[in-house]
Amino acid sequence: MRQEQEFIDGLYARVDALRGDAETSVTDALAQGNTPMQARLERDILVAERSGLLAALNAVDGSLCFGRIDLTSGVTHHIGRIGLRTDDAERTPVLIDWRADVARPFYLATGHTPMGLRRRRHIATDGRRVTHLHDEILDLGDETRTGHEDPTGDAVLLAALNSARTGRMSDIVQTIQADQDRIIRAPHRGVLVVEGGPGTGKTAVALHRAAYLLYEHRELLAKRAVLIVGPNPAFLGYIGEVLPSLGETGVLLATVGELFPGVKATATDTPEAAAVKGRAEMADVLAEVVRSRQALPDPVITIEHEREVLMLDDGLVGVARERTRAAKLPHNASREHFEGHILNTLTELYAERIGTDPFDGSSLLDPSDITQIRDDLAENPEVWAAIDQLWPLLTPQRLVADFLAAAEEFLPAEDAAAVRRPVTRRWTVADVPLLDEAAELLGEDDRLARERAQRERERQIAYAQGVLDVSYASRTYEFEDKEEDDPESSEVLSAHDIIDAERFAERHEEDDHRSAAERAAADRTWAFGHIIVDEAQELSPMAWRLLMRRSPTRSMTLVGDPAQTAEAAGVGSWSGILSPYVEDRWEHTRLGVNYRTPAEIMDVAAAVVRAEHPEFEPPSSVRSTGVRPWARATDDLAGAVAKAVEELTPDEGRLAVIAPRDLHRGLAARLDRVTAGAEPDLTQSVVLLDPRQAKGLEFDSVLVVEPARYGTSDLYVALTRATQRLGVLHTGELPQALAEAFA
Repeated sequence: MRQEQEFIDGLYARVDALRGDAETSVTDALAQGNTPMQARLERDILVAERSGLLAALNAVDGSLCFGRIDLTSGVTHHIGRIGLRTDDAERTPVLIDWRADVARPFYLATGHTPMGLRRRRHIATDGRRVTHLHDEILDLGDETRTGHEDPTGDAVLLAALNSARTGRMSDIVQTIQADQDRIIRAPHRGVLVVEGGPGTGKTAVALHRAAYLLYEHRELLAKRAVLIVGPNPAFLGYIGEVLPSLGETGVLLATVGELFPGVKATATDTPEAAAVKGRAEMADVLAEVVRSRQALPDPVITIEHEREVLMLDDGLVGVARERTRAAKLPHNASREHFEGHILNTLTELYAERIGTDPFDGSSLLDPSDITQIRDDLAENPEVWAAIDQLWPLLTPQRLVADFLAAAEEFLPAEDAAAVRRPVTRRWTVADVPLLDEAAELLGEDDRLARERAQRERERQIAYAQGVLDVSYASRTYEFEDKEEDDPESSEVLSAHDIIDAERFAERHEEDDHRSAAERAAADRTWAFGHIIVDEAQELSPMAWRLLMRRSPTRSMTLVGDPAQTAEAAGVGSWSGILSPYVEDRWEHTRLGVNYRTPAEIMDVAAAVVRAEHPEFEPPSSVRSTGVRPWARATDDLAGAVAKAVEELTPDEGRLAVIAPRDLHRGLAARLDRVTAGAEPDLTQSVVLLDPRQAKGLEFDSVLVVEPARYGTSDLYVALTRATQRLGVLHTGELPQALAEAFA
């Protein structure tokens, strides 16, 4: 214990020194103020790098080192959340990053396959203080003992599983199991599907895989970033501290409802509306909506130009429309082509009116006259009003809002009734893939942006030229009296002698020093280096279209459990999700051990699913608490919930009340110190959730209210959130399978 404490003290002394150096570097760099362009660029890069180092050092401060491996060769390695080296010439490692190959035996070695290890030691700490050691002897011929031997090797794992929840997911870096390690370190290519039932650690595995990929492929993924998609904001808050605790901050966490820049989906769809919006056919529907906005005159559009009346009928406009569509460009991007066709058509009409010889029908106009007519028409407001009517520039938001307000024009009556809404209503999660699809169909007419950029560039060049002119004038004033006496003075170079205004302006353009994750969050077209999707079975076909656009290389890790599919729009099968994009070119692996849910609770939950699917095999629980779950009938639901909360609330840890959404207001009024809503504070002792919000979360105790109102998947999820105790309250009859399980 003393030796390990001395080693840990040395590590933290190194961390404190690195932190001090980094803070000093950032402070000194920011104090430089106005500097030349090159120096400013170097300063910004240094600040970004040192700030990232500071964030990593601060994140791992409480549990830096957690293990040690002693090799039969006599070499010893300490394992930690990050790697540390000394300041000597060889940069000697003193702490091995858990992701390094040399650390892998810490997770994989067994007595049967010791992988060259003599001893594996788990080091438990409280802050910077060593509290426990757990040694596993892997070389059975070694007679050396320390007094900290763990005969089963399970003490650290069981301690972690039985510890009180905090409302935040913690990393499992200290207790990664062999089957989890193989998934975490799987090669970085293609699509990997990780299937696992409740409590198998699939979410933790996915997060640690993200950390591993960032370690192994730093150069690539630091530029392209990693996207982690979760089912709801509460879940993202729950997992938000895992990657920082592993020293990684270059990751974007988002729900599908946050993946369209400028839009945050806060409204809720009915299940019927979400199912309709999520269908793959909606891509064709939206394409038809866009085509409908490429209109024909009804019956004609008249344009007055220079006392002549020109008429655009459906025949003339139809030709322009088909020629524009033939370019196969997005709607807004092709607007420039349509404008050209209409201007050419109007030019021909006007030229025939004023420039045709009345005797032989020949043209009296030369090419310059035709060009002038076209330029004049381009200045006519009526021409542009007609073009706006026939081929309007559209935003995704306007297109989707208009479609949802008049869905009966494009959908069967029942589907239209499900999705119809007022134009002013807030966006839902199911709307975001529609917005993304609309953005693909519309594209951008970037002419205005290009014009603004060009005007800004011309302004900067003019400013730079002014600076050079001042420099030249200053030089002339300084040396004009010296040139007669000192001919060499005329050879002194000034700024205007070695650089022109255009290059001078380029050197002073501001660079974007945001992180890759920050830039990705603001860019709808960003291509991520890797995407991890949790609860992947819940996403609709339209949501998958959105995500596949963000991953052109198809480098993805998908995590989920088809048995927990609850969303009506969810695909629910891996082949259904992936076949349209990668056919059968994906790998599947399954986690079959339940680390979270005690056997007593898992037996009850599994009975619910087996009632519909007799062949269902749940993950096997590694532990039993001896505490049976209970169910009670009541006539006073709110009062019974309040009483049960008092019984179940642990001295430490967290309790979840899982109830149908419409009961939340009444239940919250009877509960003290409860948190609820779309983004509840999961660190509070009691939290009120609906079944969908509870997905992916875990609590010490869970109270399930009115289970008869849940679908099978929702009930299965609700029953498997507890690590210790489970209670059920109901006013009517229990579902038959649940009643039999409690009998």
